[in-house]
Amino acid sequence: MKVTGMRTMVVEAEPPYIGGKYFLFLELQTDEGITGIGERIAGSSYSEHLGDLKTQVSLLEEFVGQFVIGEDPMNIELIWDRMYGTRHDLRHPSLYATPAISAIDMALWDIKGKATNQPIYNLLGGKYHETLRAYAYVPSEGIAENPEKAGDVAAQLLAEGNSACKIDPFMPLQPIRDIPLWQIERAGKIFESIRKAVGNQLEVGIGTHGQMPTYSAIRVANYLEPYHPFWFEEPVMPENVDEMARVAAHTSIPIATGERLVTKYEFAEVLEKQAAQIIQLDVGQCGGITEAKKIAGMAEAHYAMIAPHMYCGPVAAMAAIQIDTCSPNFLIQEANLGPLHQKIFTEPLVVENGVIIPPTGPGLGVEFDRDVLEAHLVS
Repeated sequence: MKVTGMRTMVVEAEPPYIGGKYFLFLELQTDEGITGIGERIAGSSYSEHLGDLKTQVSLLEEFVGQFVIGEDPMNIELIWDRMYGTRHDLRHPSLYATPAISAIDMALWDIKGKATNQPIYNLLGGKYHETLRAYAYVPSEGIAENPEKAGDVAAQLLAEGNSACKIDPFMPLQPIRDIPLWQIERAGKIFESIRKAVGNQLEVGIGTHGQMPTYSAIRVANYLEPYHPFWFEEPVMPENVDEMARVAAHTSIPIATGERLVTKYEFAEVLEKQAAQIIQLDVGQCGGITEAKKIAGMAEAHYAMIAPHMYCGPVAAMAAIQIDTCSPNFLIQEANLGPLHQKIFTEPLVVENGVIIPPTGPGLGVEFDRDVLEAHLVS
């Protein structure tokens, strides 16, 4: 079997544009008629700028033309290494090139699964989890001004079957800033409201985006420790692993990171320096299914859990689910799904009662509903 061609598809999502306003899909074709789909995550940085996606389309076309056309799609490791290592200027991990590699890698695994009539997770060790725990969100709007509302939202999430959620109590997002004591106290009141409403029946993660300097992160962790948060996500920016490790050494709250890290090399440093115990790899950015499985394995060797990031379109979401299903150290899956996620496949991805049921079909386990796809196609 040989890869013979490709197609890129830019699709406009539906409000509220969860995962971005536009999704960029890739389809690889083979000489045996088997096709595979992948996704280059566009995300919030491209949510309003369709023109910016043109550079990503060009990069996919360039990589597929140079490294994939004419190759046997079964040789995924070889193709991955050539994509990552051949180009001198792209060898260093980055969120420019690695997401394109991820999209191609997904499509190759989809082809391999279809050719063998197996779900990808069966080719990576088999189904370890029959169901996948997922977490929801406590929206920040209005809660900062009225922390008691957090308890009502938490009670509703629990009634809907959720066992975990996440909240960012330090909105709005902006460059790194001091978090004053009054704002830390307000976050404490949010957690207090949740604990009064649902007790310890609902896990609550602290979601931040590297908004704090190290000293503020340590103060926040110290103040919120009595409420036993599920995790403290990106307490500082992820590029300085030593400082994240400093925060981890000062708190009993588990540190989570990974959505902005790429390849096994960056994750290895996080694990070796004990900077985080919960690894939020993004299958659509870290290097695809090939790399995600290796990262999950490294995390397992360090007794760390994976909780994959999911702010993406539906194809990358399905790739994350394949990794979840076969990973012994899977903890929980972010489930950030918009309207189009649930209608673009012939058999939609559904999250019910706080769990995801892994698909059983070959490859990624999904096929586009072509009518829905074409109706949302931009280019």
